[in-house]
Amino acid sequence: MQQNSQQLLSRLSFRQLQVFQAVYQQQGYRKAADLLGLTQPAVSSQIRKLEEALGQRLFEYVGRKVYCTRAGEHVAQRVQKVFDQVSYLQGELHSLDGRLSGELSLGAVTTVQSIVPYLLKGFMDLHPAVNVKLRIVNRGQALTLLDNNTDDLLIMGMVPSDRALFSLPFLDNELIPVISTAHAFKRRKKLTPQQFLNANLLLRESGSGTRLALEQHCQQHHLTITPFMEMGSNEAIKHGVIAGMGVGVLPKLSVISELKIGSIKTLSIKGFPLRRSWCLVYPSGKHPTTVTQAFLDFVQHRLKDINDHFKTLSGE
Repeated sequence: MQQNSQQLLSRLSFRQLQVFQAVYQQQGYRKAADLLGLTQPAVSSQIRKLEEALGQRLFEYVGRKVYCTRAGEHVAQRVQKVFDQVSYLQGELHSLDGRLSGELSLGAVTTVQSIVPYLLKGFMDLHPAVNVKLRIVNRGQALTLLDNNTDDLLIMGMVPSDRALFSLPFLDNELIPVISTAHAFKRRKKLTPQQFLNANLLLRESGSGTRLALEQHCQQHHLTITPFMEMGSNEAIKHGVIAGMGVGVLPKLSVISELKIGSIKTLSIKGFPLRRSWCLVYPSGKHPTTVTQAFLDFVQHRLKDINDHFKTLSGE
């Protein structure tokens, strides 16, 4: 057995594993080539050498689409662990010299993209050798990233309860009812939640965290949601509200500027704002890298400063 392992190791290279992981994650040879700065034939050659070394087909074409084989799925799990261990090793070696370096891979849902730079700035100033990679995704994509254990951390609200997850809440997320400054509701002294929801409600797509929070609130308080129009982002809803298309429920921190200049107005309605939290999340069985743990510790130790900063921004 040991001899077979040695023979396999002599035929493998980290470059082959890196190329394999890129093809697996990008679900295609061309996208993997673009990501790695290689030609598509070079990517194909590396995959072919890896398949020959392992004696298994790792990818197959059905039509024009690339699919990972059953053997490839097993390889993908092991390759991820190999690169995780390399990352741990790099961080541990640098920590011996009192330095922190390595990579921090973050995924963040669209509702939190305006918050993340403020969260990262202090950490990156403190640890300039850390390379941070950030991708902005919708909630459905975020759940897939969690399932695939793709990133070090996910930044999201409405953490799913049907998965074993570690979650660190770091910032209050108030969802507020908003209207345009020309809306007739601005003259109403009393407005029921249902009257507001019936007034051409602009709503995020099904599965969005913002929509899910509103749906849960309405279910608990026996309110009915009838969307006037579904939109794919909070930014689109914000501009729809400003244009007078309808009303919306949005994270307060996403409309601070509009509230200050007066292009959007919020209303006093019973049950609002909806109070949720943005959280740092990862699968509970995952062992954080040295860099990931340092970032978690950084946020944990600065929870009050983070919340005070955004309260100041919102004029509280």
